Amino acid sequence: MRFARFRSGLAETFHDVAGIALDSDGTVVFASGDVTTPLYYRSAIKPFQALAAARAGLKLPDEHLAVTCASHGGYPVHLAIVERILNDHGLTTDDLRCPPDFPLSPGASRVQAATGHSTKQRIFHNCSGKHAGWLAACTVAGWDTSTYLDPDHPLQQSVAAIVGELTGVNPLPTGIDGCGAPTLRGTIEGLARGFLRLGTDEELSPIATAMSRFGALVSDNLRGSGRIGVTLTGPSKVGAEGLFALCGPELSIAVKSTDGDETLACAAALEIADRLGILPEASAQSLAGVRSPPQLGGGLPVGTLELVAV
Repeated sequence: MRFARFRSGLAETFHDVAGIALDSDGTVVFASGDVTTPLYYRSAIKPFQALAAARAGLKLPDEHLAVTCASHGGYPVHLAIVERILNDHGLTTDDLRCPPDFPLSPGASRVQAATGHSTKQRIFHNCSGKHAGWLAACTVAGWDTSTYLDPDHPLQQSVAAIVGELTGVNPLPTGIDGCGAPTLRGTIEGLARGFLRLGTDEELSPIATAMSRFGALVSDNLRGSGRIGVTLTGPSKVGAEGLFALCGPELSIAVKSTDGDETLACAAALEIADRLGILPEASAQSLAGVRSPPQLGGGLPVGTLELVAV
């Protein structure tokens, strides 16, 4: 798929997005671009990383489970849940091994600065929910909590096995993600297969339900990925470098912006959903600004982002 950024009626730049959709049988019902080139899944596989914690024995209420799957914005509600997960398992924010950071959402950074928190903190990192869930799982399973990010740790070994099982792609060798965790290899097609399982497998059902019920906890209400999460009925997840995936009961979609642009990835996923007839009219209207976001000049809308070729 090729998108153009129009400004004052003229196409200024062009951007490509690869995408694929699978039906309930795993049959390809839409494909555009190269969906088999190896890539790192980054945060798009957080639901599968959460499954490793569940298999280790961790049980969480839906709100907490949603945050363990999150690339959260860093708002007070996100941080409170991260702290609760840690405290409930005898842990503190000092146990987190994600690097200190500012909240991902600018609005959340302003909230923290206004309350006197103007420096980077580990809990502010958008992956702190995932790390809190992993740490809690380690306490339940009796595993070492200081080395939970080591690729040889039982938790990370479980993550790698699960991702390979769900995507059908060998996830090795691993890289290192921005949060310090091992990041696994795969393809856009593999990500779509994994999300198809997220929408259909009984073992993954609690995770899918939590993500669907609490989309604003998985992201926030402002970013395009978060607005999709709170509007559509199935779980969805963004990943770094322009990855985005979603699923319903009978379909999964995965896309990758070659520019690494989350905005383009979200727009492409909605375009595919609409072409396949699974985007309700009310949802399409609510997400119009995500599917074709305005381009600003001087702080004012001067154009739009639009699909120009498939």
